Amino acid sequence: MLEDPTYAAAPFDHAQADIILRSSDNIDFRVFKLFLSLVSPFFETLFNIPQPADENVDQEVKDGLAVISVAEDRKTLDALLRFCYPCTLADDPNLEVLKDAKDVLEAARKYSLDVIEKKARQAIVNPKILEVEPLRCFVIAHRGRLREETLLAARYTLTQPLIPSWFQEIDLLSATDLLSLLTYHKKCGDAVYALRRDLSWITSRYGSSQACSWLSDRNSQYSCGCSKPNPSRHKLFDLSHPQWWDDFMVETFAALRDKPCKETVQASAEKTVQNVKGRNCRVCAPQVTEGMRDFLDLFTRKIEEAVSQIELELDFE
Repeated sequence: MLEDPTYAAAPFDHAQADIILRSSDNIDFRVFKLFLSLVSPFFETLFNIPQPADENVDQEVKDGLAVISVAEDRKTLDALLRFCYPCTLADDPNLEVLKDAKDVLEAARKYSLDVIEKKARQAIVNPKILEVEPLRCFVIAHRGRLREETLLAARYTLTQPLIPSWFQEIDLLSATDLLSLLTYHKKCGDAVYALRRDLSWITSRYGSSQACSWLSDRNSQYSCGCSKPNPSRHKLFDLSHPQWWDDFMVETFAALRDKPCKETVQASAEKTVQNVKGRNCRVCAPQVTEGMRDFLDLFTRKIEEAVSQIELELDFE
């Protein structure tokens, strides 16, 4: 059972307000019709409807002001109204929580608040949220028929495993749409994995074995003490590679099939650099950080190129 309505905090408790909006959880917001009418055709029309003269008509009045009940809860209504008010009276709300952005988006559409809808759309694809909850962003964006935001969120889902674990809003995703997303993910993984079959993208970038000196002791006064693969599955030019290079390539490409994104390569490269440094090889240890950093730039670019060629087949109607 709901308690008696109470007034919201400032600035929605102004004594000179001319209407009350009551949230679904019984909080009364004393607001000015003018502010809401200027940003919303919905409210402009609503407030221009003549009020009935008949006192018997069921129109609740509180402290001399008409009360309009809305479906939004206090948090959503507060955020919505803060966007409507001048910045000198109310700061814009923080929409860094995904549910808040979702609720404000739905309310903004309902009340024809185009400017606020744009802000909510931007919040849904805020990198801070996308990096942590890409699947939820994808579902919310697609449910809202936001094409560009949906496609961007789909790219971010590649940082997650191919088969996702449970997440909020998963029930809002149809089996068809989930299949489309998983198919997109798998195709991206296959496209990136194909880079392993032809290493010409590496040799064409470096041009000669001289540029890959960090993978051999050819130009060093010392001999590399690292073990060598026999045979090498990722041989470049005529270099005799250390085993850790083959291990890096094998492990990285295996991981990329599940998470075809730059973050996968970055994590694998960092692990390899630490392992190589820990062996104290007088040839590899001093060169591996700079060498892998340069190779990482090339690798991540090729991943982006491969993934950008894959289309997400999804219905936005």
